[in-house]
Amino acid sequence: MARRYSKSAGKEVEREMRRYKKGKAKSGKGGKGGKVKSRKQAIAIGLSKARKKGDKVPKKRRKSRKKSPRKSRKK
Repeated sequence: MARRYSKSAGKEVEREMRRYKKGKAKSGKGGKGGKVKSRKQAIAIGLSKARKKGDKVPKKRRKSRKKSPRKSRKK
C-alpha cells in the first residue's frame, strides 16, 4: 500500500509539533492569530505548510452538512 503522506510532510508536522511544545507555534498569517493551544491545530498547521511546499498530502476533507428537513419559522 502506498504512503498517504510523504516523509517530508511528516518532517514538517514533526517540526511544527516541536514548536508547539516549546510554546513558539503561532496561528494565522504572520503569527498574528495568537498562540496555538491544541495538538490538532499544530498538526493541521504542519500539514498546511507541507501542502504549500508541494509535498504529498491528501486534500482537505470537506465538511458535509446533514440534510434535515427545514423547520418553518413562526411569525
